[in-house]
Amino acid sequence: MGTGASSSSHGGGDEPEEEEEYLDQGGGGQLYVSLKMENNYKLKKGELLPHVFGSVPLVGSWDSSKALSMERESTSMWELSFVVPPNHETLDFKFLLKSKYNSNALCVVEEGPNRQLIGGALQGDARQALFRISSDEVLEYRVFIKADRVSPFDLAASWRAYQENLRPSAVRGIPDVSIGSVPETGGENGSSSASLELDLEHYVVPAPPSSGPFYAANNTETPRSLSLTGVFTKSDGSVNSSYTYKDSGIPIDRSSKKEMEVVIPDLSKMYSSSGMVESKSVGTFSPFQKQDSQRGLFVDRGVGSPRLVKSSSSSAFSPEVRKESPETKNSMPEAAGAVAAAAVADQMLGPKEDVHLAIVLVGLPARGKTFTAAKLTRYLRWLGHDTKHFNVGKYRRLKHGTNQTADFFRADNPEGMEARNEVAALAFDDMVSWMQEGGQVGIFDATNSTKKRRNMLMKMAEGKCKIIFLETICNDERIIERNIRLKIQQSPDYAEEPDFEAGCKDFKDRLSYYEKVYDPVEEGSYIKMIDMVSGHGGQIQVNNISGYLPGRIVFFLVNTHLTPRPILLTRHGESMDNLRGRIGGDHALSDAGELYAKKLGNFVEKRLKSERAASIWTSTLERTILTAGPISGFPKIQWRALDEIYAGVCDGMTYDEIKKNMPEEYEARKKDKLRYRYPRGESYLDVIQRLEPVIIELERQRAPVVVISHQAVLRALYAYFADRPLKEIPHIEMPLHTIIEIQMGVTGVQEKRYKLMD
Repeated sequence: MGTGASSSSHGGGDEPEEEEEYLDQGGGGQLYVSLKMENNYKLKKGELLPHVFGSVPLVGSWDSSKALSMERESTSMWELSFVVPPNHETLDFKFLLKSKYNSNALCVVEEGPNRQLIGGALQGDARQALFRISSDEVLEYRVFIKADRVSPFDLAASWRAYQENLRPSAVRGIPDVSIGSVPETGGENGSSSASLELDLEHYVVPAPPSSGPFYAANNTETPRSLSLTGVFTKSDGSVNSSYTYKDSGIPIDRSSKKEMEVVIPDLSKMYSSSGMVESKSVGTFSPFQKQDSQRGLFVDRGVGSPRLVKSSSSSAFSPEVRKESPETKNSMPEAAGAVAAAAVADQMLGPKEDVHLAIVLVGLPARGKTFTAAKLTRYLRWLGHDTKHFNVGKYRRLKHGTNQTADFFRADNPEGMEARNEVAALAFDDMVSWMQEGGQVGIFDATNSTKKRRNMLMKMAEGKCKIIFLETICNDERIIERNIRLKIQQSPDYAEEPDFEAGCKDFKDRLSYYEKVYDPVEEGSYIKMIDMVSGHGGQIQVNNISGYLPGRIVFFLVNTHLTPRPILLTRHGESMDNLRGRIGGDHALSDAGELYAKKLGNFVEKRLKSERAASIWTSTLERTILTAGPISGFPKIQWRALDEIYAGVCDGMTYDEIKKNMPEEYEARKKDKLRYRYPRGESYLDVIQRLEPVIIELERQRAPVVVISHQAVLRALYAYFADRPLKEIPHIEMPLHTIIEIQMGVTGVQEKRYKLMD
């Protein structure tokens, strides 16, 4: 916390003249004092823990009941830190051991005279703290004192950051995020039992089959208007594809097309407030049956504990829930909290054409449109919005084959223009039809590079959905060249082209034809991403964007980039509660868990040895912090959002105990693990909501991150990267002592797994 001259208990500094000058500055700075104690005794929860008390109110005024407890920094190190002025009064203090949880328990004060801290320097040469537990038992601790100079500006900035971002939770009294220091190297990493093979590939285990690289456009929505039966014959009579086009009889000019009435209320469109409000009441919503003038909303706050919320115009509630009908099916997202609250506002206040959202991509080829569309689709699905990705190129390949040359894309080729507009209209019509059935957000992926094409789409969308254009602009020739080469390698358009360079030339010809007629977006609501893909600056321009969900989309896009980097996910080492089969809790690691922590430290050192900008993220619970303890050389960040799903009144119980003592809760959880909320606890949907800031920060990071967390939390995080449906999250396998490496980059998301021990 700040840099500059420092003094410690190891000699008071090599240049005493400079130290004296520094201390004489008085109010020119503050001292950040760190008291540390190291021990090799295994202290279990409830036993005697290190504390500090002394002569000033800051440390209890010699009242042992007001002594400040030291916090565990690693498996063998405890720390207490505070800020004092450089010319602070002499601080007399001692270390003591007492129970953190029982003030009436035994209290043992260290042997010897009082310690004195003057000007941030520890007087004397006492480097040990001796505690006499009994006549024949003495505990010995090593003591370290360090004082760093902190400027008033750094201190003020740190305080502002704390006030704005690290406020303690009203529930648990812990900061949402806390940043730990970089631990000293060495320690127990050299243990022979914790050593790893030099080749980390020795520990690789099979990953799920869907975790390899793929062409993003192939993973988009399957066209409804094009069947997969029969063969498609080109106009010259040659067989081109195993697909047949089902002509729906819809002309390209949709001006006379019958209006489609949208009767399914979509709840992903959010209220138009610039602020972002998070609700603690998480769940899904179902409308009540309307009886006379009485109206209300049923809020499903978890299977185990329903609540009623009264609307502003309601005088009473109807006790009966309306039976689900085709009109109400899928009318609500599986999202929660602020998402659900804003959804209700849209249902009551939003105009009909705004309840469905179409994100229409715009941009030249090789600008990352499909990749951006795939990431946005994955993010919105994970939040609980029913979202689909419609790729016009997929429609074109199914109807007209994959062997179209660049001439097909010329603006002065009327047959090609008509064919491309036709498949675009078919794809958009499929998207609107899907929205009629309850779909919420459609991602329409095509070049859409002319005003004429975009006007056609806006005309088709009138009264049916709200369009936001998302234009991707890239001026970096290096990135464009890279994207072109990836396109030739992966796109089905060039799968049968044996000459790679010939494919590149053809694609560049196609690109030049688009460039000649390209019209930048200036109409309607739009988001422009300009040179954002590099991850080094760029800008986003927005026009006529309002509402909760469009605002979340902009925020997400601001923080995404294509910089390749790994994200390592792992559960904490086996804990004592894992051995006992108890859920929740905050207990230390078992012997196997401690061994895994050492192996993990060695693994991270080998895997990220050239990635010094990497960071280690843990929850605020003891078992993850202890697991991260042996990892050295990287900053450690504790997130309250990474804490395990809170089991409420069931915390610390086994599932057999829940089944025996709370059979209704047991059956409710068994019926729907995704939405079930433990009494006074959380559901998986709650966990997803609190993990959104973590996802945004992971997307924003440009260096590797190691996330050490818990089963339910890692299931939710993994589901985001693997694009797994919400309903599967509670059932994703997340084994102990296994590392899942997620590689993020221009080719999408790839996965690799390492199992360090059984």
